[in-house]
Amino acid sequence: MDAVTSPDTRMKTVVFDDGIVRAFSIVTVVWGVVAFLVGVLVATQLSFWQANLGLEWFSFGRLRQLHTNAAIFAFVGNGMFAGIYYSTQRLLKARMASDLLSWAHFWGWQLIILGAAVTFPLGLTQSKEYAELIWPLDLMVVVVWVIFAVNFFWTIAKRNEKNLYVAIWFYISTIVTIAVLYIFNNLQLPTSLTHSYSIYGGVQDALVQWWYGHNAVAFFLTTPILGLMYYFMVKAAERPVYSYRLSVVHFWSLIFIYIWAGPHHLLYTALPDWAQTLGMIFSIMLWAPSWGGMLNGLLTLRGAWDKLRTDPVIKFFVVAVTFYGMSTFEGPLLSIKSVSALGHYTDWIIGHVHGGTLGWNGFMLFGMLYWMWPRLYGTKLYSKKLAETHFWIGTIGILLYMVSMWVSGVSQGLFWRALDAEGFLKYPDFIEGLTNSIPMYHTRLLGGLLYFLGSFLMVYNLIMTARQGSPSTVSIQVPARKPAPDSESGWALLTSAPMLFITAILVLAILFGSVGPMISPVVLSIFIVVCIAAIISYGLQQRKWGHWYGLVERHALVFTILALLAVLVGGAVEIIPTLIIGDKVPVNLTAEQIAADPALAEKAKWIQKPYSPLELAGRDVYVAEGCYVCHSQMVRPFRHEVLRYGDYSRLEESILNRPFQWGSKRTGPDLARVGGKYDNLWHYLHLMDPRSTSPGSIMPTYTHFKTETLDPAVFRHRMEVQAKLGVPYTDEDIELAVQRFKSQGELIAADLEVKGATVAPDSKMAALIAYLQRLGRGPQPLIPEPATTTADANDGGGSQTPQVNTAAAAE
Repeated sequence: MDAVTSPDTRMKTVVFDDGIVRAFSIVTVVWGVVAFLVGVLVATQLSFWQANLGLEWFSFGRLRQLHTNAAIFAFVGNGMFAGIYYSTQRLLKARMASDLLSWAHFWGWQLIILGAAVTFPLGLTQSKEYAELIWPLDLMVVVVWVIFAVNFFWTIAKRNEKNLYVAIWFYISTIVTIAVLYIFNNLQLPTSLTHSYSIYGGVQDALVQWWYGHNAVAFFLTTPILGLMYYFMVKAAERPVYSYRLSVVHFWSLIFIYIWAGPHHLLYTALPDWAQTLGMIFSIMLWAPSWGGMLNGLLTLRGAWDKLRTDPVIKFFVVAVTFYGMSTFEGPLLSIKSVSALGHYTDWIIGHVHGGTLGWNGFMLFGMLYWMWPRLYGTKLYSKKLAETHFWIGTIGILLYMVSMWVSGVSQGLFWRALDAEGFLKYPDFIEGLTNSIPMYHTRLLGGLLYFLGSFLMVYNLIMTARQGSPSTVSIQVPARKPAPDSESGWALLTSAPMLFITAILVLAILFGSVGPMISPVVLSIFIVVCIAAIISYGLQQRKWGHWYGLVERHALVFTILALLAVLVGGAVEIIPTLIIGDKVPVNLTAEQIAADPALAEKAKWIQKPYSPLELAGRDVYVAEGCYVCHSQMVRPFRHEVLRYGDYSRLEESILNRPFQWGSKRTGPDLARVGGKYDNLWHYLHLMDPRSTSPGSIMPTYTHFKTETLDPAVFRHRMEVQAKLGVPYTDEDIELAVQRFKSQGELIAADLEVKGATVAPDSKMAALIAYLQRLGRGPQPLIPEPATTTADANDGGGSQTPQVNTAAAAE
């Protein structure tokens, strides 16, 4: 039982469920060590390519996905849940509504993590940043998240505390926003139990993915951790929050602005320029609320700064909040177009991400565990000295990591764009820039190793703390009668003047982004008028507005609806127009249409045609291996990139790609125009031993491509699924898919055999070569019937780009 009525019937005892908190805390530590270990392993692979061990399931492309998911969803996720379950019960003065739901949440989340740990090394992935899980695991995530949400909101409904503290606000925004983001980004059509295609393609997929990817950072790695800060930092400092009013401004401005900022990950790509500019503007605006939250946290320590010298928990919290300030300064800085032009695709981004995850999230969770763990076991921390040592080792480790990546990233950006006096590339060999970064990779490895080793001190400290105590049970006395509800109903709050103004502003903002150029000025005018009217109303009736917000803060349903509206508007304004634009790209133009409309002639050169069956198979192999984590497929409109890679990328040429493969990091060169640049033998040699064609490369070997084969019937079915998603495959294309798969494979195999290499026509090697030779080749027929020569072996047909001979390519 969670409540027992006292004999006087005026008070009752609430017993908190700290068993679930202990469980989440334990797995937080376990998965944290695993995430750090895999991180050290992939850092080692970047410093010493031999650490890939020549094993397909041990390659960097597959393990990097495992590392990011373990760090975000296993380590930070479980830590977040531990803190939420602990603080929510105490803030609401109520036990979690259902023990069954709490434990279903716990075991469901661990099964998802185990599923990721199995599927990623096997090459089963969606190949989308922070959303790599295959579709059955996606469904599990949704089910488990709903269980968590039901339990959380049920607990709010039965709470014994009338007001909702600021930490609860951040938890609410996390729960509702992650649900929206995850579902919309993972809408897909399965082709089998382990494979699917996104319903979005090309630019649509890119925008939806980074709308999700950026806001997964916002609402999984930021808002819940801010909620933990507002609870645990206050408890550790034994001081009230510095400013309640600042926390209100911090919360609402943060969740409203954050959701707009996703497009800054796609600056200078084929994304429409208006969306890029919008993302950049809102990213810069994020400086204000983010630093407001940081200052609110640090100033909470006023009068308690002496604890910084003696309490390791305060040390962890202060450095965590400082890293939050650094990351939220660096993020908007990197969203400025001129800075992004230098930093994007470089190691600077890697340093930025790790500063947020390991510096902000990691140190906040370390501090929380050191504070909460002794209380869960009714004892004191075993050793403050060990905690202090962990703090300094971890701090030095993350600083080494970030500084090395800053140096490497800036030098890479400057190296790539360097031009000589004649305006041509000063360093045309991509590998030269990579080899110059190797010393920084060694430094990164040292920093990561220190961070990893420091975690073992925490493990030992927590184990010894638990051994000297025992699991404790905490109970409190609360009034037997629930707090009386406010006189105003939820409907009255929703139809009040402030709410009507807010709704009108949000609706008009959405309309402005979705209507055409003829109507948008009218909508903008109405929007400005409504905003002015809202400001006047607030100025004349400040007390009524303040009273209204106080009531909203106590009415969980109304508060949740407002939070949901605040995060939905930005996504709607950016995504709806982009989906409309993508759907209007003509993917099946006829010669008659082009002749009738000369404007289509230029566009027709770039409109993507469907992949042949073998090219589609090769693309799926590329996706499964995680090649996108090292190679981009997006040439930006800069002179140095056009000189290095070829003509800049257009929106039309990737509109059929599911998933999009624009990438976010260039450990290797961009591949958008690689088709026809090298002959088939070069690609074969490069995949078998990258150093044979590119001395100094740190790419893993892919010798298993030569022996592993593919079933053409599988890709015939995948073509059928893509046709349902709008890819213009004809009935004839699908009917002849198996035959064309084999014929194109035979052409590539025959070409390689003439040059002294032997592969099976249905091998992964043949498929991947077919895909690579297709990239950037422009519209081509699917595949002609088998020819008598091997001249067309690169892409199975269509116009041919002259081949580079093998000796020259190797040089």
